[in-house]
Amino acid sequence: MSTATPGQRTTRKTQIGFVSSRSGDKSIKVTVAYKTPHPLYHKVVNRQTVLHVHDEKNETKVGDKVEVMETRPISRLKRWRVISVLQKAVVAEGAAISETDVAAAVPTKTSKGNETAAPAAEPQA
Repeated sequence: MSTATPGQRTTRKTQIGFVSSRSGDKSIKVTVAYKTPHPLYHKVVNRQTVLHVHDEKNETKVGDKVEVMETRPISRLKRWRVISVLQKAVVAEGAAISETDVAAAVPTKTSKGNETAAPAAEPQA
């Protein structure tokens, strides 16, 4: 049994990892990477653990670095929740490119850009 007084909490485990998947409204998967030596060959091996995490504020995106804390069971698999977002993912804004834009940018045999790039050698007499 716990001997903590009513206003006091026990210390809980925290992990730092990257959001690898979003599913549902407030559910994410966080991948925590670590290194451990192989028991027989003693080579350092990269391993990873996937945690099912509750994201109450719905503030994370795939690629974000987050800190999560152990908590009571929230669903069948979720036992962790997001404390804070440590680093936002770098997101590049995409713009639609039409076929005519690509055709204008790519030089062809008939375009003027190629005529100046490779002048023909003139025979010398």
